[in-house]
Amino acid sequence: MDASICVIPPDEGHVGLGEYRRVLYDVNQYAAVCGEPVLSTDPIQFQFDGDEDAARTIVLAHGAGAAMDSPFMNEMAGELAKAGLRVARFEFPYMAKRRIDGKKRGPDRAPVLIDYYGEAVRALGGPEKLIIGGKSMGGRIASMVADDLGVAGLVCLGYPFHPPGKPENLRTEHLKTMKTPSLICHGTRDPFGSPDEIAGYGLSDRIALHWVEDGEHDFKPRKSSGRTQSQNIADAATAISRFAKMLG
Repeated sequence: MDASICVIPPDEGHVGLGEYRRVLYDVNQYAAVCGEPVLSTDPIQFQFDGDEDAARTIVLAHGAGAAMDSPFMNEMAGELAKAGLRVARFEFPYMAKRRIDGKKRGPDRAPVLIDYYGEAVRALGGPEKLIIGGKSMGGRIASMVADDLGVAGLVCLGYPFHPPGKPENLRTEHLKTMKTPSLICHGTRDPFGSPDEIAGYGLSDRIALHWVEDGEHDFKPRKSSGRTQSQNIADAATAISRFAKMLG
């Protein structure tokens, strides 16, 4: 796969990205994993926000069911850019295909997602200068490659510690030995892991937590809290900015 960068012009907004994609099916690379051809993009497409001369770039992958230009991702990228960070968003192969043909489909299998995240990081170059992460599933995949890629840091926006209602199905084993400095921004009402549950997971001391007040998985609070989702996203962006500065 050619890992060169194609920048989507910012004045095109967040629609019609399929016009900028050259599609290919890499049967040989992924057939053994998925049992069928997997859509790739060549080159990898990024949506950039923020100053290109910023000291740090944060690479963000989307969650399982929403694209890189979902309202949550748009607002988070905007807040991070205002905080002085550059944001590079990209889509996994299954989401890129959904954008082109309009058909909803589930995520690619983990080996494909892991490999593709590595390709995205290599395309941007200088992993030691990058903070990687993402929303929910995107953050989980980033956490699975962070140590191997040698990135500066990891940021997870609502980590899926377990499926809702299934606290026994944990996705935390690799987090116990995490070496990369990490920040998990997580809602106090997130059904993918409660504060009490997370306290007992034995996470690595390299992982810090920013609690999103009264937030669900998308950081949305109850009206009775007196807060808004936008406030929670802005607060998370501030915490991420401070985390980035701590990395030097």
